[in-house]
Amino acid sequence: MVQCEMCGTETQSPNTIKVEGAELDVCDECTDFGTEVKTGDSASTSTKYSTGSSSSDSSGSSSTTSSGSSGGGGGGSRRDMFDEMDELVQDFDQRIRSARESAGLSQSELADQLNEKASLIRKLEHGDHLPSDEVQRKLETELDIDLTEGAGEGDTEWEGGSDVGEYTLGDVVERKDS
Repeated sequence: MVQCEMCGTETQSPNTIKVEGAELDVCDECTDFGTEVKTGDSASTSTKYSTGSSSSDSSGSSSTTSSGSSGGGGGGSRRDMFDEMDELVQDFDQRIRSARESAGLSQSELADQLNEKASLIRKLEHGDHLPSDEVQRKLETELDIDLTEGAGEGDTEWEGGSDVGEYTLGDVVERKDS
């Protein structure tokens, strides 16, 4: 038995629907909340992530590059590109300001050393602007601070609210028709 990802009820044969761009496995009652997704040949006709390209060569024949296992996503476990990225710490503005003050530098002096504008330093210290990767590296090097935290460090599992132990959209969303 599978749990409906919308309301949490147990269902023998879930239907796959698309709601706001997300594909969900839902029970028969929740199928009306989205557009049903066809699960047959639709993957083979999709060209959004296709690595093969078809083009006509000078002889007029169509050539298609095909690759066995290196298709667009294929099977196996997919890794999210954000899994390996470091996140900017939430208090980056305070860290920049305190490190600059500890070094005895004004905003314009620090900007000169980084070859950046003083207004950028001011915006960063107020938290109005996120530093680009390049500016972040410059700040970390110049002020000897760390503005990143590993993506895996702050991630904690969110405990579900249903009696089965998993959270569903039904636990969070308040329906308008009820």
